[in-house]
Amino acid sequence: MKDVVVADGRAAGKHGHGGIGGSPSSTPPCAACKMLRRRCSPGCVFAPYFPAGEPHRFACVHKVFGASNISKLLQEVPVEHRGDAVSSLVYEANARMRDPIYGCVGAITSLQRQVESLQTQLALAQAEMIRLRMAEACAAARRGGNGNGSSSGGGSPSSMSDFKTTPDLHVAVDQHNVMEEYATLWY
Repeated sequence: MKDVVVADGRAAGKHGHGGIGGSPSSTPPCAACKMLRRRCSPGCVFAPYFPAGEPHRFACVHKVFGASNISKLLQEVPVEHRGDAVSSLVYEANARMRDPIYGCVGAITSLQRQVESLQTQLALAQAEMIRLRMAEACAAARRGGNGNGSSSGGGSPSSMSDFKTTPDLHVAVDQHNVMEEYATLWY
């Protein structure tokens, strides 16, 4: 079949209208307009952030926040920050879908607990390093006698600095006990 020419000179296709829903544009509607079953205008606020190929992004955000609220929010945010705002909305909506009660707060709390656990492990590893250095320094001092340099590094400045860390060993051990008691409160 031949294309029918519309009054403004464009080809309208074999059914007598151009594009989807009578729109003369050849671009498909964005995911938001498609889900909301409306015509996607050239100035659609959703189009740059919810492409037609990713309908699940808008579906999740729409379910949690609502299309009207998203539209208002995007219009209030400066254009250069809208991409970040949409990314945040998508993340928050996905978190809320996974955990309807806590949402993002649940994920943040979980990550904070992991950080605390890793900090505890780091403190324990540092305390163990100090303990091993002290044991090595004491053994070297016993082998070297008066520390006159006859042993391997017994009187060297590096091994002497190990003796200065003695108070830290006690702090680290006390910190270890505190960390264990703290960990039992949270787990």
